Amino acid sequence: MWPLPWIRASLDLAVLGCVLEAPLHGYGIAQQLEGRGFGRLKGGSLYPALSRLENVGYVETTWQQGDSGPGRKYYTLTDSGRQYLSQALMQWKALTRALDVTKGI
Repeated sequence: MWPLPWIRASLDLAVLGCVLEAPLHGYGIAQQLEGRGFGRLKGGSLYPALSRLENVGYVETTWQQGDSGPGRKYYTLTDSGRQYLSQALMQWKALTRALDVTKGI
């Protein structure tokens, strides 16, 4: 599991990365994030991030009826979300290169 400050700093990008390939519901996103080292996120961190991303237009939502239960809200990456993710990941990679102190070792 990643340290909590890292998770907080990277959560929006990680969420956008989860819905890059296909729409997912909140629980599906949480499962992907857990598999990527973010641990088991609580709704108090994931759903505010999803709401933030929806408010700025990086994801859009649709409701889909469940097979054996209530409907689920699915999150889909928008074109502006895809553009933001691409630019932000380039910046993130530049930051990790700047932090790489092993270059001189």
